[in-house]
Amino acid sequence: MGMKSLKEMIQAEHSKAQMLRIVDWVGHDKKRFNELLRCFISSDALISQRAGYPLSHIAIAHPDFVMPHLEKLISFSLQPGLHNAIRRHTTRILEQITVPNKLKGKVMSMCFDFIVDPDEKVAIKAFSLGILENMLKEYPEIGAELKVIIEDQYLRQTPAFHYRAKRILKKI
Repeated sequence: MGMKSLKEMIQAEHSKAQMLRIVDWVGHDKKRFNELLRCFISSDALISQRAGYPLSHIAIAHPDFVMPHLEKLISFSLQPGLHNAIRRHTTRILEQITVPNKLKGKVMSMCFDFIVDPDEKVAIKAFSLGILENMLKEYPEIGAELKVIIEDQYLRQTPAFHYRAKRILKKI
């Protein structure tokens, strides 16, 4: 199945079953993963947002597939005007993998920005909290800023945010 066929699969339906079919199609094939990644970072909004679901599943199962592309993925997710699914899947991946040292500063900054953005979706804020929680052990100095932001945001947020926030506050 070529690029056209992968796009057709992505366009066909947006469901867990279809996501699993795409995950199966990619399997352990880095070239197919790269093809899926190209769909994710494409200018076609629908293809991009739908490709994120299988992409995040594969990237978490095979971090070595996504590592060479992390910088590109992060830069893409920071573009204005994208569907929130792009940031949601990117932060979901970043929470589950080990962020390379050269990208940690950029990722921390991105996460803090997402958490304080009043227009950001709660899932993205929750994943961002998880990413920062993962970095706390190595960078305890972010704890103070994180505590202030959590306390500021807490009353305006949902149970998903509260759950992670409480867990983080115990560690700070």
